[in-house]
Amino acid sequence: MVPTLHLQDNGVPVYVQIRDQMLQAIGAGILRPGEQMPTMRQVAVALKVDLNTVRHAYADLEQTGAILILRARGTYVAERPPPVDVTRQAKRVESLAQQAIAISNAAGVDPVDVAEQILQISKRQRTKK
Repeated sequence: MVPTLHLQDNGVPVYVQIRDQMLQAIGAGILRPGEQMPTMRQVAVALKVDLNTVRHAYADLEQTGAILILRARGTYVAERPPPVDVTRQAKRVESLAQQAIAISNAAGVDPVDVAEQILQISKRQRTKK
């Protein structure tokens, strides 16, 4: 997984790029539920970034429920998402949508095209299950 991570000089904070690439790997099934993730140190060394930057990305991933950080045991992809709090879920969806729009705009891509691609990918993944 670490060799597939890459950083771009596109104005998007490094921790956001790391977090989003990890989420993408989880969503694509590259990192599967229960699988151990690379250590924060491995990611920091591979990307030549400060360890605190990677910690920030992992903390965001843990807060969303995508990963579990177990002290002295490692970091793992969450087996299943936490119970849904409707209000909190609505805020997460709004936040993710805003992030997708910002990243799309920064990359010079129409956010509508990104939304359409998300729908297509989601449909393909659902039919695979």
